[in-house]
Amino acid sequence: MKETVYITGHRHPDTDSIVSAVAYAFFKRAMGVKAVPCRLGELNTETKYLLKRFGISEPLLLTDARNTLAEIELDEPVSISLETTIAGTIEKMHATGRNSFAVTDREGKIAGYVSKSDLANMALGDTAEEIELLRQTSVKDIAETISGKVIYTPDKTHYNGKTSIVALNKSAIENYSVDDRIVIIGNDSAAQEALIRKGAGMLIIVWADEISESVLSAAREFECPIITSGHGAMNTSRYLFLAPEVRLIMTENVIAFRQSEYAEDAGRKMLKTRFRSYPVIDDERRLTGYVSRFHILNSNEKKLILVDHNEFSQSVRNIDKAQILEVIDHHRINDFATTQPVSFRNEIIGSTATIISTMFRENQIPMPKDLAGLLLGAILSDTLNFQSPTTTEKDKAAANILAALADLDIDRFAYEMFSASAAGDDQTMYEKIVQDIKHFDISGVDVMVSQVLAASAEQVRRDEKEIRRSMDQLVAKKDIDLLVVCFTSIPDDGTIFFSAGEKADVLQQAFPDEAGKLSVHKGIFSRKKQILPRLTEVLESM
Repeated sequence: MKETVYITGHRHPDTDSIVSAVAYAFFKRAMGVKAVPCRLGELNTETKYLLKRFGISEPLLLTDARNTLAEIELDEPVSISLETTIAGTIEKMHATGRNSFAVTDREGKIAGYVSKSDLANMALGDTAEEIELLRQTSVKDIAETISGKVIYTPDKTHYNGKTSIVALNKSAIENYSVDDRIVIIGNDSAAQEALIRKGAGMLIIVWADEISESVLSAAREFECPIITSGHGAMNTSRYLFLAPEVRLIMTENVIAFRQSEYAEDAGRKMLKTRFRSYPVIDDERRLTGYVSRFHILNSNEKKLILVDHNEFSQSVRNIDKAQILEVIDHHRINDFATTQPVSFRNEIIGSTATIISTMFRENQIPMPKDLAGLLLGAILSDTLNFQSPTTTEKDKAAANILAALADLDIDRFAYEMFSASAAGDDQTMYEKIVQDIKHFDISGVDVMVSQVLAASAEQVRRDEKEIRRSMDQLVAKKDIDLLVVCFTSIPDDGTIFFSAGEKADVLQQAFPDEAGKLSVHKGIFSRKKQILPRLTEVLESM
């Protein structure tokens, strides 16, 4: 079975991050890899617009790089029902090689657990316990367990679970006390009738081909079930105690794991117990498999491919617990390190989507029209319709090819996309700020830089109070030294800046406003190439 490879962009995903994951997953599947695109957060308005426009589903939300129990190999979810007899359980253990089973109800939900230890404890336990189990066992189950045949069953039974084997001698049956007992007897009709009239609770007859009418008449009169056994007296008595249903001996307080639990966490919990195997259940408590320490120790790390980022601080939680196979990015290389060699493709380019669209052509993989449109949208988004200084001729060339494949006019498409993004009125200001935000450590200063696409500079100025209130809320929540929010307006050809936190004055040194005015800094579009380098320069000089 092919292992799943998860392809993911960075936290607080922008359009380039999401589209690159979607497109590269398509690329890898075309190469025979079981690839799944992922996201590490909520989608912004622009990305939702593009996915909806081109009929492409949202990627899977990935919250942790560790494997869940649902993602590792487990034993098959073989179970037994509440009505399964002990004999049936033992037979199934022999057939499957399992030492234990979950007991499930008619809806497949786990109701208990039974193991060989439970069966052994029953066999070696107090006789009174076995008597009580037989008292609660049906005539039908007893007959099936001893390979017998039910000859007569009354509507109401009165056997108490105690068992006697009657061996006839010169004193006949006078010395036997059989009140309400299960009595095993041979093919002596007179003795059979006498035992029934003495109050036997059930008659199990061995070595009998037929039952006389007088015995049947007595059984009906005294409400005494009659079973003919398929075994001799000794084996009948042995198998009889395997007739109770497992619901009577199962463990009800089951130690089970949910399939959404992380394998690592489950392994730690297993160290506190001595069981060999544990049931795994879904949210409805339905059995999905069995896990043991073997499965935990032999499970492979989750396999990841990173797109549009390489810094672990911007990636999925616990990424150090996963195996990174590839990186495709256009950002700086900072804290990236792996224990195994990886394929690393990093280009000085305006968009990761440009790299991935190039890889399609390099490998001669046909690209669907909708995917071409999606990739074009990502390039236009990350280069701000080629206005960003990060834009290269390769971005423009790739965009032209994609536009031809998707049958789109670039300028018209860009206008429609940016208009849809700027009109994202369904989001609060706080949600807009955290949508595309990145975390940096610059000379020991904890910095977050957010970029928001604005409809106009005038609208940003009208929202100033709400912007600052949301920024103060975020600084308090994240306990950061410096928060910079960049509102980029394509119609105004630049960016308006806001800052908050103890180091908020750094912004005025990097991008000074005119006195008392929120200035549009013309030609400033790129967080990576223009904004972050200037902030870094100021912080490193302090």
